[in-house]
Amino acid sequence: MVDNNDVIAILNELIETSKDGEEGFRSSAEHVDDKRLKDFFLRRSKEVGESVRELQTLVTSLGGVPVNATSIGGTLHRRWIDLKTALTANDNLAVLNETERGEDVALAAYRDALEVGLPQPIRAIVIRQLDGVKRNHDLVKQLRDVFDAEAAVHS
Repeated sequence: MVDNNDVIAILNELIETSKDGEEGFRSSAEHVDDKRLKDFFLRRSKEVGESVRELQTLVTSLGGVPVNATSIGGTLHRRWIDLKTALTANDNLAVLNETERGEDVALAAYRDALEVGLPQPIRAIVIRQLDGVKRNHDLVKQLRDVFDAEAAVHS
């Protein structure tokens, strides 16, 4: 079992990763022209934001100070989306590919957090949030496959 400071550090890492996801989905919404995709990304951003606030409340309840920023890696990833979108003919597909890559990072972070002995009530929240990350990842992958197939038909 990990001590309280370790739990706070792990939760703050998840907050940072989740804030990356929240901003990533918001950025993705700005870089697509398809209204359905834009709405999808904005809904996902809002949902991930709710997860961030839940984790921040947990950190505070443990006597810690929750982080309130994205990571440098997440910022760089969003800049990569900007550049790739500018250079790619099929914006929607490029954005979906990069969004899926971002969700891969989130999946790894949540799985890593579950490798340590988190207290059961906190572990249950992390597992529930991991399920949401998996759902987001799978939805993005499905949409990417649809747009990829459409791009192949139009080639």
